[in-house]
Amino acid sequence: MNSPSPFSNIPPVVKNLLIINILFFIGTIILVKVNIDAYRWLSAFYFNSPLFRPWQIISYMFMHAGIDHPEHIFFNMFALFSFGPILEYSMGSKKFLNMYFLCGIGGIICHQVVQAFEVHAITGGITISNPQLISSFNAYGAMSTKLQEIYATPIVGASGAIFGLLAAFGLMFPNLEMMILFIPIPIKAKYIIPVYIILELYLGIKQYSGDSVAHFAHLGGALVGLIMVKVWRLQRPNNFY
Repeated sequence: MNSPSPFSNIPPVVKNLLIINILFFIGTIILVKVNIDAYRWLSAFYFNSPLFRPWQIISYMFMHAGIDHPEHIFFNMFALFSFGPILEYSMGSKKFLNMYFLCGIGGIICHQVVQAFEVHAITGGITISNPQLISSFNAYGAMSTKLQEIYATPIVGASGAIFGLLAAFGLMFPNLEMMILFIPIPIKAKYIIPVYIILELYLGIKQYSGDSVAHFAHLGGALVGLIMVKVWRLQRPNNFY
């Protein structure tokens, strides 16, 4: 008798999101080999950057770091696979899909709001004229490197959407025990999820050198997830065990 596949019980939205993210990851690697830079068009950039395109607030969610950093897509997809099905079965596929995208959009908006504050602190405004010219950055002296980083660094990944789902999961299933990678014992959601959020806030404020993670995108996604649970009055199903 054949044993059931571990993927047989994955609900449709989670399954399709996993497939689309993996296809984007593979496609990006293939395109790089033929000198087509998908990151330039599908990653998210600061709204005043010459690289910004409106569709990036959606497409960035399906882009991940390249083959040199496979852990980026692995951890996001592992999280989606781990607790996404419970949420989709609980709230329904339509609401789950809406929450996923709204949390991802909320994540990039939060990230760009923080960037706007940083640009304002350097320039006195949230935009600069002629951002495509290097002289526009050099005019700000020692802070020109930070300005170039904001305008030219792509934001990629499903983490904003994932953190939104994680926050929603924590509210709906606070006492459900979760197995966290590298931690050998199960921990209740109401304990581990606040720790994640506080850690993201701390790292986002500290801005350690070499840290390329968009922490405020994670926080923005988590905030939207919390709000949507309250607005939609979502709760743990009575028949859930």
